[in-house]
Amino acid sequence: MKQSEIVNLSVADLQEQLKELTNALNSLKATHAISPIENPLQIRKVRRTIARVNTELSKRELQ
Repeated sequence: MKQSEIVNLSVADLQEQLKELTNALNSLKATHAISPIENPLQIRKVRRTIARVNTELSKRELQ
């Protein structure tokens, strides 16, 4: 998910997206711990998207 897409979401949508991404990250980590996943860079991509969503949420709290 790109930053331009994140900016256009509402706060409720951002929080929902954060929950989904966190669940996806936990699932990827568990799967990777059991047997290596095909593309381990997916974990990095999801982690960075979570960081983007958290940054946008905190930016909106400060406004």
